[in-house]
Amino acid sequence: MVHVQRTFTVPVEITRIAAYLRDFANAVQWDPGTMTCTQSTPDPIAVGTKWDNLSKVLGRETELIYELTQDAPDHITFVGKNKTATSIDDIRLRKINDESTELVYVSDVTFNGIAKIAGPILKFKFEKIGDEMEREMPGIITANA
Repeated sequence: MVHVQRTFTVPVEITRIAAYLRDFANAVQWDPGTMTCTQSTPDPIAVGTKWDNLSKVLGRETELIYELTQDAPDHITFVGKNKTATSIDDIRLRKINDESTELVYVSDVTFNGIAKIAGPILKFKFEKIGDEMEREMPGIITANA
């Protein structure tokens, strides 16, 4: 399993951040690996909403179906699955003040079958993606939320 966690502050109030992040289609803006992400179930967005996600990691494209499994004002969770992996993106938000929010982003990826062998190599790549997200995500959220 690959586990990556990053914590940072965003100069945007909590309800705007939650509204932006709970639409996983926005991952194309804030997730460096996501190439496309399209909602595949009808609106409104709620627990059970799904997205078709195409990501590229280490030069290889992979498709996952993500589902919103937790949708609280301060806690959003998406679970993505395909035959080789299960990816859990867990986002926790904490109000610092009226203009700032602490964001804790946790990504856990479990590989299935032969893909388990790639886990240690992918850990390094996911850490680099986490570093990039930590640098870029506050500005992206500020501009788009």
